[in-house]
Amino acid sequence: MKFSPYCASVPAKAAVLALLTLVFWATALIPEHLTALLFFLLAMVFSLAGPEVIFAGFGSAAIWLIFGGLVVGIAISSTGLGARIGRYAAVWLHGSYLKIISGLVAAGLLFSFLMPSAMGRVVLLTPIALSVADHFGFKEGAKGRTGVLLAIILGTYIPAFGILPANVPNMVLVGMAETQYHLSILYGTYLFLHFPLLSLVKAVLIIALLLFFFPDQPKELSEAEEQVTAKFSRNELILSLVLAGMLGFWITDFLHHVSPAWIALGGALILLMPGVDIVGKKAFNQKINWGAIIFVAGILGVGGMINHTGLGRHIADGIRGLLPLGEQQDFMNYMSISVASALTGMLTTLPAVPAVLTPLAESLAQATGLPIQTLLMMQVVGFSTIMLPYQAPPIVVGMQLSGEKLVSAAKVCLALALITVFFLLPLNFFWWKLLDWL
Repeated sequence: MKFSPYCASVPAKAAVLALLTLVFWATALIPEHLTALLFFLLAMVFSLAGPEVIFAGFGSAAIWLIFGGLVVGIAISSTGLGARIGRYAAVWLHGSYLKIISGLVAAGLLFSFLMPSAMGRVVLLTPIALSVADHFGFKEGAKGRTGVLLAIILGTYIPAFGILPANVPNMVLVGMAETQYHLSILYGTYLFLHFPLLSLVKAVLIIALLLFFFPDQPKELSEAEEQVTAKFSRNELILSLVLAGMLGFWITDFLHHVSPAWIALGGALILLMPGVDIVGKKAFNQKINWGAIIFVAGILGVGGMINHTGLGRHIADGIRGLLPLGEQQDFMNYMSISVASALTGMLTTLPAVPAVLTPLAESLAQATGLPIQTLLMMQVVGFSTIMLPYQAPPIVVGMQLSGEKLVSAAKVCLALALITVFFLLPLNFFWWKLLDWL
């Protein structure tokens, strides 16, 4: 009997397509946006879900946040404001490559407390990091340029998993814990449990890995370069006001509850408006990176397909069946669930991890004898362990905005994940023991 792909079950076909797509993204055999287009085509041809699921990414807030960020990035570069900020930052960071990388990672971590949207932070800080790289003489293709950009992109995203409102997966977990188990996760409790190791220690490790993988030496700054005396131009003043307004709205989103995406879109519209013309028609048509938008829409489409077809539930059930769980074996339970959470993130992308694993917390509690809240917090240990960049849309967006290759971020992510599994996870276990969470 001849095999027809239409005979396979929908979850099986979804699994094959998801695996194919993730392999192409992980290996970069073809450009990322072409892989996304291939996913769209095959998902529709084999009717794995309706257009409202497969193409949902194009209607998501994330896409419009990226669009706004691309417009702002063009404006920061074309007005000279980025170069000005780069000069100020260069004076502050001047001294050594270690100081540059450490200062940028620290700045990214600080912004994680101020600005709740990881995508917004990446969109705002990446163009500034490009100017810093230029100011220190790190040209395109230089290791130092890659190091500077990854310091901001990874530094403002990965350590932020220890800060409750700073990343999307954190907030998905909070929402699902509240709706399914009526458990409220408090800011201070979350910070004290996760920040010391998942944020501070990981920030230090990111610095060390960037220095190891991308060693370089900055050029010496002349006295003229250290002085910033030129007056602001009209366009710089307008852009500064727009950026200040966007940042103010982003920081106070707990008051007005307007999505960071619509704030970014509003800022972009002002810059595009006739009469303002900071980003003109020619720049808009030629400099917007539409490939980045298609790529992220593809990532979101894969996640939607996995949830819609039930593949996520099959993955979760399969993982649960493989875990060596039992009562009175806290370390084995902790490591098993944390690693399972990390592996789930490779198959479903990070924001989907809490959606897949949170419903299992009650059955896992029965198998391990641990409180449900402890099991929920183990997800954070797992989904903060990023193996490859495609799992995390903010990293993907940052790499697209910077023009750097995803393989550069993959080196650091994979190395950090291995260090986390073999060093940080056991250390974190004893920290939880000390806090009486295990």
